Amino acid sequence: MNESESRDHVWPALPLESWSETCATLHMWTQIVGKFRLAGSAPINHSWHTTLYVTSRGLTTSPIACGWRTFEIAFDFIEHQLLVTASDGGVARVPLQPQSVAAFYTRLLEALGTLRVDLRIFAVPNEVSDPIPFANDETHRAYDADAVTRFWRILVQSDRIMKVFRGRFLGKCSPVHLFWGAMDLAVTRFSGRRAPEHPGGIPNLPDRITREAYSHEVASCGFWAGGGAVAYPAYYAYAYPEPPGFAAASVRPAQAFYTPDFREFILPYDVVRQAPDPDATLLEFLQSTYEAAANLGRWNREDLEWGGGG
Repeated sequence: MNESESRDHVWPALPLESWSETCATLHMWTQIVGKFRLAGSAPINHSWHTTLYVTSRGLTTSPIACGWRTFEIAFDFIEHQLLVTASDGGVARVPLQPQSVAAFYTRLLEALGTLRVDLRIFAVPNEVSDPIPFANDETHRAYDADAVTRFWRILVQSDRIMKVFRGRFLGKCSPVHLFWGAMDLAVTRFSGRRAPEHPGGIPNLPDRITREAYSHEVASCGFWAGGGAVAYPAYYAYAYPEPPGFAAASVRPAQAFYTPDFREFILPYDVVRQAPDPDATLLEFLQSTYEAAANLGRWNREDLEWGGGG
């Protein structure tokens, strides 16, 4: 590959309008898989027991308890299959292809049945307006395999760099993980102090879950395929509670901006993709937005960071 082809492979273009229907379908599929992780996992604070993780082929639940056995559900975005494996050696597969959410849900239930996995989920989407129960959803059925592979490649690079950023912090910090509610890859740092009660109000998500997630002060960042007022793939960063002056803070690179629609700083993915050094550009955004939150929020940075940098 020449330099241009290599860059396009590692940091592929993915305008939202080119795969919006596939993105909506994949979002529902990740919700279904994520809900099985939720149903079989011991609770962890801030809903960390519900998330998915980036792998060298796609996304995974990691092992989920099922009696004395465990099972794992993994999206393979290279061969485009959903692989279900059990600790007693059982294996089942569901093809990833154009099919409705209802068909995908039925096929996954059948695959789990062959492995003697009997878990029940709340089979309705969360964090979306006008949710359609999975068993009834014939609306979302698009699957552009090339677009999904491109999305996964972006997740691979984002996950890699966000883990570097995470490693600089000594305080409480989340894993780098994908929340299927909004299908965003995120990592969250905590100051260690309690936060005021969150107002809640996220569509189709109980306020008690939101309030537990934001029980303590956070500076969070991540990657999202886009939607609404940000109709393109982007990196984001926010603080809760948002300290005074945060919206006007100077962050880097220069193309980053604050949007009052989401109360977040946004860096378009294409800025990173096209930068001479994408790794350094993304790290600069993560670091500068964290510093804005931590400095304005008066975090005890000396005790929360280590010599490798903030």
